[in-house]
Amino acid sequence: MHRGHLPAEAAATSMSEGRHRLRTTSPSMHWDMAKDILGDANLHFDELNKLRILDPEVAQQTTELKEECKAFVDKIAEFQKIVGSLIELVDQLAKAAENEKMKAIGARNLLKSIAKQREAQQQQLQALITEKKMQLERYRVEYETLCKIEADQNEFIDQFIFQK
Repeated sequence: MHRGHLPAEAAATSMSEGRHRLRTTSPSMHWDMAKDILGDANLHFDELNKLRILDPEVAQQTTELKEECKAFVDKIAEFQKIVGSLIELVDQLAKAAENEKMKAIGARNLLKSIAKQREAQQQQLQALITEKKMQLERYRVEYETLCKIEADQNEFIDQFIFQK
């Protein structure tokens, strides 16, 4: 049978036996016997001689466990605070890295754009040079033709003057 859960009849017998023992023994024995009887009923005295349900040793262990749990909870809270700060820092670094990445992509795209613009400009200038060379060749041919016409006209003028 579980300690502390005696049927009413057994508890009454136990209590009457305890009273009988109390009458026939010394005061210190009475105290010890009272403690034993109360211990059988799961009742105990603490260091201040207050009646308690829990055994003082169990109560002390419970208090120690409670203090350890509080210390553990405090450490967990501190750990969570540190982890929260670390996560915040990592998020800030990730944002900064993402911003730098975007700047680098923008700079690369700008360089590509500038290179394409220069290539297009170079092609335009090359086409202009080709056009100017063709125009120069036309002017050279026209100049030669005009020089020949001038020479022919000068010769005609000379012949006309000498014929007079």
